Amino acid sequence: VRLVDSGGGLVQPGGSLRLSCVGSGFTFSSYDMSWYRQPPRKEREWVARITSGGSMTTYADSVKGRFTISRDNAKNTVYLQMNSLKSEDTAVYYCKTFAGPYWGQGTQVTVSA
Repeated sequence: VRLVDSGGGLVQPGGSLRLSCVGSGFTFSSYDMSWYRQPPRKEREWVARITSGGSMTTYADSVKGRFTISRDNAKNTVYLQMNSLKSEDTAVYYCKTFAGPYWGQGTQVTVSA
């Protein structure tokens, strides 16, 4: 199983980024997927989840209304569209599959003027 996160970078407050996570080595379309993040000097926290078919999504209160999780099962890819970014969104972002204890390598998002 392999998950490859990408799309992070430096963005100004109020800006947007879209993260991607490509999965391989398992039946991607059969499993829910989640995004987590780990801010500097803090514990890793859950951000969003999407069901296997993409019909249902849930979000942490801190990102609700600003972030959108989606997936393209034909491309084995899950996305996290992040809008209206704030400095407190600065973190390393990881995707995770419910196929098992498998995580992406993480992608750094820094929100700073």
